[in-house]
Parts: sequence; C-alpha cells; structure tokens
Amino acid sequence: MLISSPVIKNTVLTLFFLFGSIFISAQTSSSFWKKSDTLNIKRRNAVYITEAAAATVTLIGLNQLWYANNDRSSFHTINDNSEWLQMDKAGHVLSSYYVGKMGMDMLDWAGESKKNQLIYGATLGFAFLSTVEILDGFSEEWGFSIGDVISNATGTGLLIGQELLWEEQRLLLKYSFHTTHFADKRPEILGENFLEQSLKDYNGQTYWLSANLKSFLKDSKIPKWLNFAFGYGAEGMISGNSDTLLDPIILPEQNRFRQYYISLDIDLTKIKTRSNFLKTVFSTFNFIKIPAPTFEFNANGKGKFYLFYF
Repeated sequence: MLISSPVIKNTVLTLFFLFGSIFISAQTSSSFWKKSDTLNIKRRNAVYITEAAAATVTLIGLNQLWYANNDRSSFHTINDNSEWLQMDKAGHVLSSYYVGKMGMDMLDWAGESKKNQLIYGATLGFAFLSTVEILDGFSEEWGFSIGDVISNATGTGLLIGQELLWEEQRLLLKYSFHTTHFADKRPEILGENFLEQSLKDYNGQTYWLSANLKSFLKDSKIPKWLNFAFGYGAEGMISGNSDTLLDPIILPEQNRFRQYYISLDIDLTKIKTRSNFLKTVFSTFNFIKIPAPTFEFNANGKGKFYLFYF
C-alpha cells in the first residue's frame, strides 16, 4: 500500500517520542529515579546509550519497512511546501519539539547542566528528523524536503528559545484529532480505522500553541494550570495537492480551506497531586489538547462555536 512519506515519518516519530515520554514518566515516578541534583555520570551515559540505540533501531526499522520497498536514487530534493495546506509541516514542528523535550528531560534526570541539556538533548528532535529526511533524499519516490527541515528547526527553536528566555516552557505545542468523512473517500491514504486516521487524516488534526496564563501574569489569581490556546487546521483534502489532478468522477474536487481556532486548555503538569501515578499520566499525555469551548474562523469567512472541540 502506497502511503505518503510525511505520513510514514510522522507515524514513526510520534511513536518514538511517545515511547520516550512514557519511559521518562515511569522512571521519574519512582523515588529511586528522582532527578539527580548533581551530574550522575552513570545515568548520563545510560541516557546517551539509550537514545543512540532507540534512534538506530527506529531508523533501521524505517529503512526496512519503507525505504527497502522503493527504488534508490542519487540524492535529490523536492519542494512539497504546498501539500496538505502545510498540515504535515505542523506535524514536523510538533514532533521535533517533543523529541527534543524528551532528550532534555532525560539529561535533566541525569543531573546534566542546562547548557548540555540544550546542546545534546533539545537538538535530538532536529537531528533525528533530519536524518530521516536524508533517507528520503536517496529514495526515488520521494526526496529531501527543505520545508520539512525548516519545520524541524522551528520546533527545536521553540524549545530552546523558551529555555534561554524564560528557563521554562510557557508555550506548549499540542495536538487534537476528530474523525472526518474524508477518510471514507480514500481510506488507503487517510486511514481505515481510528488509529490510522489519527496519524494520516490531516482533515481531522489540529495543531495548537498553548500558552500558560499564570506564567505571563505571575501576580494574578489565575489558576496555574489554565492555558489559552491558538489552533490551526485544514479541511477538504483527499490528496496532498489539488484534488483536480485526480479522477473527477471517483474523487470529486473538494473545497480545501484553512481553519483557525481560539480555545481554553489545561497544562496537566501544573495540576497539584501527590499521586505518582497521576503525575505519570499527566506528564505523558500533556501533548494532547484538552477538549474545551472553542471558536473557529476559517478561510471561507465563516465562524463557528463549539461547546467542546477536539
């Protein structure tokens, strides 16, 4: 089954950083694995070995499961910046951000200095995703996307920039998804079940920039966990580019348009609890946008209010 390269990459990378987040959360829930106040060389070495092994296994698996089924070519580039109304690029920004955050958290747990956390941890997302992009460059079916690399750099820059400016992440990237009828038109591309559609159907995905209000208004009585979120989505897409290139009878042209959202959100990590289990759950799933009252306005000039949008 032929699937677009951005879909494959984002699927693998999403699983990669989710695994890392769960690993870190599980470890830090134990008193034995609490953050080290000073550099613990054994922990630091374990982090580097674990990261290298996980990245190697992931890249080998990606090569065998995807690239091995496509013809190789000399290194070349492609310009896919117009595809999917840039929803795939938003996915790269989010993936790079969270893989880098995972790298930082692991080194922080090992007691590494903030400087080294930024150099060797926060850049993990950019390095890993760019390596995958190079593999694309040697695939005849695809190519090295400069737009993807810029998106990777944007996610890493957002992570590092906040640490340098505020020494905390006041702006979080988040993700939400709802099913759409577009997947029924091309299930081989947009997914045949809920899990596949959550990774492949860009029509149902929304990417959010979630700002923690208390971090900016420290003297206010605003709850520490309350965020204000700005979202971006798109709809009407059953292919990467204009659907008029496809069979007009089987796949009629869709009205492709961008969507913008304003909503409330919750930073789960700022909810006070003594339960290590809840801390683990909150830390692991904090990348998911919490359903909340939301206002949408789109490129068609229409607006819509949702009591709970997801």
